[in-house]
Amino acid sequence: MADSDPLLVIVDAANVVGSVPDGWWRDRRGAAERLRDRLAADGLPGRSGPVEIVLVVEGAARGVETVPGVRVESAPGSGDDRMVDLVAGAVGRPVLVVTADRELRRRVRELGAEVSGPRTVRPA
Repeated sequence: MADSDPLLVIVDAANVVGSVPDGWWRDRRGAAERLRDRLAADGLPGRSGPVEIVLVVEGAARGVETVPGVRVESAPGSGDDRMVDLVAGAVGRPVLVVTADRELRRRVRELGAEVSGPRTVRPA
């Protein structure tokens, strides 16, 4: 890992969007796009230094486009499996996974990632 490698922030879109009952279930893709746009505008609140944000979408949210500041990964199957693959591929790099999913948190911690909950990127 180079000292210049930014923190890789992997956001579980379904989990973060689902953390607030604001009607997201009526338009899952639109909810993921709003989260993407907020991440692009705000970055990672409370973190100094550069970050690379990856938003992992699945199901009805597949196909959300990447925008400057946020790379969107459409999981072909399980979003959790895609996030684990991304963490596994970031050997030696600092990684933060944003999710409240207990099993996903366990899996990525085993690979050396930090974890935090949805409030990290989305106010309650």
